[in-house]
Amino acid sequence: MEEASTVYDADYDKRSAAADADAAAGRVVPHEEVAKWLASWGTPNETPLPKSWRR
Repeated sequence: MEEASTVYDADYDKRSAAADADAAAGRVVPHEEVAKWLASWGTPNETPLPKSWRR
């Protein structure tokens, strides 16, 4: 039986460190806001990604 190969994402560690730094600096979006935005997807009242969430 052949063993499944794994893929290493070389940028994962960088992205993870950047995400940790953002969280430590308070650059986060509350879950409730994200859930409300996601709930609008596929509805007539779908809202775009808030500009304040973009880098």
